[in-house]
Amino acid sequence: MTRNLGSPLDLDWIEGARGDDREPGQSRAAPPDALTLAVHCMDLTSLNDNDTPEIIQRLCEKARSAKPASVCVFHRFVPEAVAALGDAGIPVASVAGGFPSGYPDLADRLEEIRQSVASGADEIDAVITRSLALESDWVGLYDEIRFIREAAGPAVLKVILAAGDLAAPNLIARASLVAMMAGADFVKTSTGREKVNATWPIGRIMTRSVRDYAERTGFRVGFKPAGGIRTAKDAVGWIELVATELGDEWLDPRLFRIGASSLLADIERALSRTDLV
Repeated sequence: MTRNLGSPLDLDWIEGARGDDREPGQSRAAPPDALTLAVHCMDLTSLNDNDTPEIIQRLCEKARSAKPASVCVFHRFVPEAVAALGDAGIPVASVAGGFPSGYPDLADRLEEIRQSVASGADEIDAVITRSLALESDWVGLYDEIRFIREAAGPAVLKVILAAGDLAAPNLIARASLVAMMAGADFVKTSTGREKVNATWPIGRIMTRSVRDYAERTGFRVGFKPAGGIRTAKDAVGWIELVATELGDEWLDPRLFRIGASSLLADIERALSRTDLV
């Protein structure tokens, strides 16, 4: 994956983004291997308050068999996940930096991210301070994400917008652009803890922002829907949305992830009823 180098903050571009004024791409059907693709693009996740090292061990055993894009855990479980995955070649993603609220002191959030990377996290999923976007403080949001980008170092950075809390299409579009300008490698819909998580309207706004950014800068940024994605049908729908809005080149774990905890079991059931392998 080519790292998104970011770009200077362009307030004119940001303020001009409306989030609902782009024509959709030509409707594309999911490829024949959509269910297998969904597994390989999945961030297999356990983010429960009652998680234990034993639960993370079982999650990693499941991952070694299924071969998802990554295993995603709380920052405190990164060492356990790294050890359990061993030489499987599956990255460890850490939700770090004040997840899911984004409210603790920024210095503490950044230190949590640094510790996750030092413990072996290959990817960081970090949530923004929602109030910065809600108040259209784009300079403040850009600076915050630049600090997060620096703290994440070599790790892939997925910036969580908590878009359901932002609600307004223009705010979702503008926050997406700011995150990409600040160096996000992925923009992610949700923490999974909002009242509204990954929805088709939010996905369309964010993928169109990703398309705008690629057309204008030449950098392809990834997209990750997360929260409430539980069925094989849900996964295929997201693959179709990405194919329609961004094209087949985005149907790759380097540019598309699905954040989910219970999705894998439903996909495995669906695969067992088909000849897809």
